[in-house]
Amino acid sequence: MSIDARNTTGFNPLSAALADRYRIERELGAGGMATVYLAHDLKHDRKVALKVLKPELAAVLGAERFVVEIKTTASLQHPNILPLFDSGEAGGFLYYVMPFIEGETLRAKLDRETQLGIDEAVNITCEVAGALDYAHRHGVIHRDIKPENILLHDGRAMVMDFGIALAVSAAVGGRMTETGLSLGTPHYMSPEQATADRDITARSDIYSLASVLYEMLAGDPPFVASSAQAVIMKIITEPARPVNEHRRSVPSNLVAAVGKALEKLPADRFESAKAFSDALANPAFETATAAHAKSARTSGVSPVLFRATAAVAVLSLAGLAWSLRRTEGARPVTRLSLAFPDSQQIADGGSFSRLALSPDGRTIAYVGPGGSASSARLWVRRLDQLRATSLAGTDGATNPSFSPDGKRIAFVSGTPWAVRVIPVGGGPPITLTDSGVGRGGLSWGSDGYIYYDGDLAADGLARIRETGGKPETASIPDKSTELFHLNPSALPNGRGVIFTVVRAGGLPRYDVGVLDTRTGKHVVLVHGAVGRYAASGHLVYVTSDGLLMAAPFDADRLRVTGEAVAVAPNVAIRVLSGADVAISHTGTLLYSTGHEAGGDQEMVWVASNGKATAVDSSFTRSFMGRVRLSPDGKQAAISGAGNTGRWVWVKQLDHGPAAKVLEEWTPQSWSPDGKLLLVTRDQARPTGLFVAPSDGSGPPMMLDAGHTMPSFAEFSGDGKWVVYVQGDSIYAVSVVLGTTGRLLVAGPRQRGPTVSPNGRWLAYSSDESGHAEVYIRPFPDTKASKRQVSAAGGVGPRWSHDGRELFFVDESRYMVAVPIASGQTLVIGEPKRLFDASAYNLDRVLFDVAPDGRFLMTRPVGSGGARPKELVLVENFFQELETKVKSR
Repeated sequence: MSIDARNTTGFNPLSAALADRYRIERELGAGGMATVYLAHDLKHDRKVALKVLKPELAAVLGAERFVVEIKTTASLQHPNILPLFDSGEAGGFLYYVMPFIEGETLRAKLDRETQLGIDEAVNITCEVAGALDYAHRHGVIHRDIKPENILLHDGRAMVMDFGIALAVSAAVGGRMTETGLSLGTPHYMSPEQATADRDITARSDIYSLASVLYEMLAGDPPFVASSAQAVIMKIITEPARPVNEHRRSVPSNLVAAVGKALEKLPADRFESAKAFSDALANPAFETATAAHAKSARTSGVSPVLFRATAAVAVLSLAGLAWSLRRTEGARPVTRLSLAFPDSQQIADGGSFSRLALSPDGRTIAYVGPGGSASSARLWVRRLDQLRATSLAGTDGATNPSFSPDGKRIAFVSGTPWAVRVIPVGGGPPITLTDSGVGRGGLSWGSDGYIYYDGDLAADGLARIRETGGKPETASIPDKSTELFHLNPSALPNGRGVIFTVVRAGGLPRYDVGVLDTRTGKHVVLVHGAVGRYAASGHLVYVTSDGLLMAAPFDADRLRVTGEAVAVAPNVAIRVLSGADVAISHTGTLLYSTGHEAGGDQEMVWVASNGKATAVDSSFTRSFMGRVRLSPDGKQAAISGAGNTGRWVWVKQLDHGPAAKVLEEWTPQSWSPDGKLLLVTRDQARPTGLFVAPSDGSGPPMMLDAGHTMPSFAEFSGDGKWVVYVQGDSIYAVSVVLGTTGRLLVAGPRQRGPTVSPNGRWLAYSSDESGHAEVYIRPFPDTKASKRQVSAAGGVGPRWSHDGRELFFVDESRYMVAVPIASGQTLVIGEPKRLFDASAYNLDRVLFDVAPDGRFLMTRPVGSGGARPKELVLVENFFQELETKVKSR
């Protein structure tokens, strides 16, 4: 599809596609799967609710399969089921049509009243149960029962979207995990939905309905937490508290009926929705379930099974150390907050690890102040000492890791980045390799290898023997869904390496995987930002929202063997999954707290002399992705996360309003006239480049589908081209001609392409020399010549509005300006450092240049550097893991 960015005013493809059947009047709301519109049915002259599936969901489903599957629900005729009028495909949109009924959803009523009268709550539940029982007997399971899908009309409860989730699930064919989509709302999911079980039965709907009743009585669902993932963990691992603990007036038979319906195992719930409804109306039901309730309270994981799992870990040296400590008897878990003098504080944050624990848990190695204000070096502190000691020769160090015997420390430092080793007591460091080393993590394994982020090794992990030698490729990303690997954590038995998988898309997405060192293959274990192995036989990992989780893990079979449990909140997560989590072989845990990159941030104007001024102190969000200025510099587009999801915001600068214009997309660039935003989708399999009205007046429209994972996309100044990165290479697509992607610059690691305002030159950064530098080529004939611009590293090039300067951030995180004269020939001036930009978010190149030459950047609210709020030391951590985390 070709779209002229300059002639799209008033274009509404949805209205055009449905013009012969429905006249769209206004948007009523949006949910996780669809946007709802009030429309006029032209054929039958009536108001209808028209629901249009989100474009990314429609692309996954396909029109034919969706229409076939959704026909099942059209036959459902019940007084408590909102019927389906119509469904189909038009202009690439998948839609279905239901009656438009005046009333309110149960969610709106609960938001207003919080709790309902007991009789009213039971009546609503029984009517919904009647609808469910009817549908279940006809072979249809709702799969998404929640207050939002229960409509209250004329004193009657009506279930909406009946079977829509079934149609989606069936059309995807069990590939929900692959697509990055999910069905159900976390607070009302059954345990089998939360664990992505493919065999969902009618008893899942019973669980969800019981959760809704629980909220009507108690004011909250059975499980609440600060994040969706934490809610799911509770659903899987914790028993629901009796509802009368929240509301004493709830009759005992209702308490017993709700408890039975909320059982973890489907077989322990009611056999039908009718049986659940009957129990609610039966005052004697509590007697029949007393024994059942008692058994539920005493159920748990077999101690024999847990001991068998733990016994496997004894085969490793680390597991043996923990096993010997266990024989000494249980020791109390102790939590301490560590203090450091100002002159010895841990260094500011970055996309790397800043600390390590010795195998015996008695010594900390960390990144602290260096020889100058802008540098850092390694420091060592024994826990029986109040002061730390710096290690000379380690300036610029990151990612410390102790040797298995605790006598040496490996680390990464540059430039160029190199793997080096130094004795714990100090001495001259030894360089093992300075070829193809990134700073995304390092781990000293017990197999004689040091594993590290191999920046040029196909974006995977690399390794080198601890005695030196030739570096080897350890892991290779699956380029169809993975960008790169980092944060290695070697298992103590030499069998594998836990690491972070960075997914493709407009914004980073993370999984924790494990590498089989014998085969070179890897698999994903859990969704998380960074993982570590605990010698007690557990995988310990941090989620993207800073929750420390633990799950039983078999280090020989390289698999998780039980459900994950939250063990600590508020772990600091920085850009590119940077986190400080270290675990000793003897059971000591050390981590830093505070949401350094995930917390609220603010936009700031930064002058060329480095003076910063907040744009609007009232507009703070957890910003992600790239901040992009409109061509006139009066608006900014940026992604911001909050409690209700992630949105593209368009902010009127400085103190004007901010509007949500798109949900779950990433802004890449503005069209030259400022009317469109070029956007990409943050998911494992994006479908191409899209443009959307910058005022939020319409849905995204596909610009080009000739690629799968575009990023760093940007309009040229004349609006005729879009340049973008796919994989490791830079491409361009003609907006006017609608051509397929044209290769401009091949890998490795090309990033941040940007075309000069006069349309003659392409600037970008590349790792072709071994580390990132900025280059300029002619555009669009990029093969004619190439000039290097930066001298000491460079990323994120941006042109000034007149094209006379090029700005970028160098390897020391300084903003650099380079004069450019771009007539018939290209003349590059001398680079000049402007200011230290390390206090700003730069790892995803979060800055843009205004017409007046100021820089628009983001930083943590109250930022004086990204120093962690607290370092927490947990002694006898394995004891806590044994108590909280159980194997299957």
